[in-house]
Amino acid sequence: MSRLDTDKYRELLLAEERATLEALESLGAGIEALVDARHDSNHDDEHDPEGVTLAFERSQTDALLSQSAHRLTEVRAALARIDDGTYGDCAVCGGPIGWERLMARPYARTCIEHTDS
Repeated sequence: MSRLDTDKYRELLLAEERATLEALESLGAGIEALVDARHDSNHDDEHDPEGVTLAFERSQTDALLSQSAHRLTEVRAALARIDDGTYGDCAVCGGPIGWERLMARPYARTCIEHTDS
């Protein structure tokens, strides 16, 4: 990839990194609020409709937190690939990752043919 191209993708990745860090912070605050709400509520989930709701919200927030942490890892790995000159190369076949895919997912490790690999 040319230097100009990697600069464009670096900017996309840095924006994604900032957005992901903000999401992680927000989700962390959300979990704290749920824990506080849970602490102040009746601990008998079986008979307390709010307990079930809080547990469901906590589960969803935990899943989003995990996804965001994984995305942050992927974004930082993509930034490292830019630095080492392998950005845009499929991790499976070594061929180029299409620019359309990189625009949609700038942290993609594989070409579209190897998405499930």
